[in-house]
Amino acid sequence: MSTASLLMLALAALLLVITFPNLCGSSAAAHGLDQCRGDPLRAPRTGHTCGECCKPGHIYKTYRCSPPVSGDTRAIMTLNDFSEGGDGGGPSECDGKYHNNTELVVALSTGWYDKGERCHKQIQIHAKGRSVLAKVVDECDSLHGCDPKHAYQPPCRPNIVDASQAVWDALHITGDEVGEYPITWSDA
Repeated sequence: MSTASLLMLALAALLLVITFPNLCGSSAAAHGLDQCRGDPLRAPRTGHTCGECCKPGHIYKTYRCSPPVSGDTRAIMTLNDFSEGGDGGGPSECDGKYHNNTELVVALSTGWYDKGERCHKQIQIHAKGRSVLAKVVDECDSLHGCDPKHAYQPPCRPNIVDASQAVWDALHITGDEVGEYPITWSDA
């Protein structure tokens, strides 16, 4: 290839990066999540402390939206106790009730929760070659946190499916794998 051809190819690549900056960079940029950022949330300087609670004075990122939903939306599944007194905080947003850990239920990040549009609907979760249907009963709040309503936990990341123990069990995810696990999901 001639020097002139290489120079033209380099200029074309540079023009693509300038015109479409989201083609390169972080996965947050690739999903447009930079535009979804809300105001930073500062945890109170004193207050409740626990293993998963907000760190006093720490600043947390917040998000108004989540990655686009497709037939195989990538997410991180986290474990939630939806029962009264559990780590889920108050009752579920969709029905104002607590749920047993034996129920196949989930909370979705704010963008996926979509102001309650997915309430009581089923999603299909895939992991480890298995799949399970689970009902959306709550929001995993990506805009607020570090307070009693949110069990003193930080705001959710924008790509979270917060699932009951029953969902983890149905997918045969056990032991050290429980806590955070990469999954894909779709509307059922």
